[in-house]
Amino acid sequence: MLKKIDKYIIKKYLSSFFFTMLLFSMISVIIDFSNNVEDFIEEDVTYGQIIFDYYLNWVLWINGLLIPLYALIAVIFFTSRMAYNSEIISILNAGVSFRRLMVPYLMAGGLITCLHLVGNHYFIPLGSKIHYDFQHQYIWKYNDKGKTNDVHLFIGPETTAYIKHYRKVDSTARDLTIEQYKDNELVYLLKAKVAEWDRPPNHWKLKNYEERTFDGKKETFKIGAKEEIDTTLNITPGDFVEYVNQDEMMHTAELLNYIHTQENRGIGNTKRYRVELHRRTAEPLTVLILTIIGMTIAARKVRGGIGFHLAVGIGLGAIYIFLSKFSATFATNESLPPIVGVWFPNVAFLIVAIYLISKAQK
Repeated sequence: MLKKIDKYIIKKYLSSFFFTMLLFSMISVIIDFSNNVEDFIEEDVTYGQIIFDYYLNWVLWINGLLIPLYALIAVIFFTSRMAYNSEIISILNAGVSFRRLMVPYLMAGGLITCLHLVGNHYFIPLGSKIHYDFQHQYIWKYNDKGKTNDVHLFIGPETTAYIKHYRKVDSTARDLTIEQYKDNELVYLLKAKVAEWDRPPNHWKLKNYEERTFDGKKETFKIGAKEEIDTTLNITPGDFVEYVNQDEMMHTAELLNYIHTQENRGIGNTKRYRVELHRRTAEPLTVLILTIIGMTIAARKVRGGIGFHLAVGIGLGAIYIFLSKFSATFATNESLPPIVGVWFPNVAFLIVAIYLISKAQK
């Protein structure tokens, strides 16, 4: 059962955490609005779209990134005040061990971690999709990095497709070639000068096409120079669209399916998606690690009080953010495996947390 001291600390932790979140959210919205206000004025966009489509989901996204830092600042803020008022010393003198004192901190941090996990894997990506769709339509209009020339991909277990050029304006492919193999031998070849996407999910119209079917030494040949045929291909216009932040716009189930599909097609650009997948789990667990670090630093009464503790806490938070971005960049650029690049900051800070616990005021 929770003791009075547990309820007291949990209440202080959560109230400080949500106050910090509210404060940073207000500041970030003001800064972002000042940067984008000209784009909002120039574009045909309503106040409702700005508030609900953009800022509501943008606040969700920015808070998802900064929750570990909020937790660290909140813990240091209220724990430092408790230490300054000699509350920590009184608790320890009453026979409460330092490890027992950590329990309410970990309970409150665990609650925030669970909320962050659910948000990272589902709710934040859903909001990010709405937010980024708004940006791509009204602010970042030329942010699509999808490949459109000399596209090679697998559209089946033994079926490959090659597209000389794809035009996104009207979803038209030029010089399409489909090759189907069986036991490493070519059994079917389809060429079309023009392939137009007809309707979802994957219906296409082929114009000026050639079909060849191979059965041993026997070949069947058909030319449709001025004909048009309807067919289904495992290709959609979405395969030629790739935004810089596309990995953040898919919830975890969609992200796993996307990685599986891209790897089956022989496309080797899935590493940053795997980095994002690991980040969604590693980042929330950082809340617990930074909670322990913040508590061990702020629980000791020192000259300088809250100001000194906050300076140390913000410095540690900056180091964590820098280290996590640095290692994630290495993982994305093939230098490190995704799991190593994403989890390395957590391991490093966990070692620091264990060391600080061993040196904490008893």
